[in-house]
Amino acid sequence: MRKVKDEEYFEDRDAWLETIMDEYGERLTKLAYNYVKEWKQAEDIVQDVFITCYKHHEKIDEIQSFKAWIYRLVINQSKDVLKSSSFKKVVMNSSLFSLFISRDLLPEMSLLKRSEEEFLSKCVLSLPVKYREVITLYYYEECSIEEIKGILGLNHNTIKTRLNRGRTKLKDMMERWGNDGEQA
Repeated sequence: MRKVKDEEYFEDRDAWLETIMDEYGERLTKLAYNYVKEWKQAEDIVQDVFITCYKHHEKIDEIQSFKAWIYRLVINQSKDVLKSSSFKKVVMNSSLFSLFISRDLLPEMSLLKRSEEEFLSKCVLSLPVKYREVITLYYYEECSIEEIKGILGLNHNTIKTRLNRGRTKLKDMMERWGNDGEQA
């Protein structure tokens, strides 16, 4: 009888893991990409995070906010990769913009929209990490300030300040590059 119970536990654990992979996989990969700026590396980070989730399945009920916990895992893992000596290159060829393109537009409008999104994405990716992470969580992940507080462990005022400074830097960067005809 014990063996059947163990098999049911692992089947539930596997189903749970598949559910969170479906729900969070793409968003977490985008979040990791925001740090490491390399898609393959971002996918590896998220895979490691899902392995961590699988190992901690029995402790999941102890976590107050699963979303904050899993985002924090991705952010910490991404920062660890950036600090590691094996991470030597930063690739800007892959763009966050390609993940947000609407398929319903006419080809000409789609190309224009893609170009604008590419420019915005490159500008966001060139922000310092402390501004990039709050901009990404707030605008791309649609997290509230309270959720960002739980994810990053910062107070409300720090988050609001970083959002405002990030927006200002982003606006200045876009105006400067737009006027000079340069891009990130």
